[in-house]
Amino acid sequence: MGQQAHYDVTGTVHLADPKAVETAVLDLLTHRFTAVDVALISRAFQTFSALFAGLLPGFKGCDTWYHDAQHSLDATLAFARLLDGYEQSVPPAEQLGTERAMLGVIIALFHDAGYVRSDRDVGHRNGAEFTLCHVARSGAFISDFLKGTQLEKYADVSRQIVHFTGYEIALDKIRVSDPRDRHLGYFLGTVDLLAQMADACYLEKCWHHLYREFSICGLAGDAQPGRPKPVYSSAEDLMRKTPDFNRMVWKDRLDGYFEGCYRYLNAHFNGDNPYVNAIDEHVARLDHLLADDALHELRHEPEVIGAAQLRSTLNSPPAA
Repeated sequence: MGQQAHYDVTGTVHLADPKAVETAVLDLLTHRFTAVDVALISRAFQTFSALFAGLLPGFKGCDTWYHDAQHSLDATLAFARLLDGYEQSVPPAEQLGTERAMLGVIIALFHDAGYVRSDRDVGHRNGAEFTLCHVARSGAFISDFLKGTQLEKYADVSRQIVHFTGYEIALDKIRVSDPRDRHLGYFLGTVDLLAQMADACYLEKCWHHLYREFSICGLAGDAQPGRPKPVYSSAEDLMRKTPDFNRMVWKDRLDGYFEGCYRYLNAHFNGDNPYVNAIDEHVARLDHLLADDALHELRHEPEVIGAAQLRSTLNSPPAA
């Protein structure tokens, strides 16, 4: 799988390196907006790096496999690109503006912060145990981060907006009144899905990593007391149900509730949409693997960008 597995869909941004993603995101924001608080965005990336690397006091660092640091960085870059396409496609009265651009980047960075265990999570051995409540936990982290910043007025609504990335609250029950905040939620929910499904190792990560997380939280494997009824009986069962899941995601969320806003990526990429192209390729590949009974071809486990890997990256000099 090699190093290419850690690059974005364009092959140009190293998603395992927070500084590389920060540079790409800030380039987009400062090109599109004139009043971006670069220091605030940089502090968000620094806090993200410390949190996921296990260097932030009070937190254990990222120990989940599918929802690792690379996924959050991937989603953050996709958000900046989607917003860039949107802002250049709509009249000024409909634009989200600088503050919500920065807010969206921060929420994207921390939308899975709830998977990271804190010192208060006594008795929990892995962040995947929080799968069914991680979004609310992420909202609390985001709200705390925003306090004392110029975006503090969004601290409360950010707890709601982040729920567009999850399934803990029905989408029509999320308490967001301003249409601009709702659109921000649509963008965040969209890039969370696109980043996962367009990942270079999406199928391998579902086979090895997502099933492992689902087994821990009770969504897969044997039934556990006090947990929901398992949805997947095995990793093979998860893969066989993935095409239907993808169709549901497009129908109900991406083309449905989120109003097809992924199409604004076409404006950013001047007519193309590499995220959709990559997802189409993955779905076609999975269809072939299932038809040929060849899931064994997914045997190579992708590298996880968890706490140890991130600490190594942060301590390494930048690539030439």
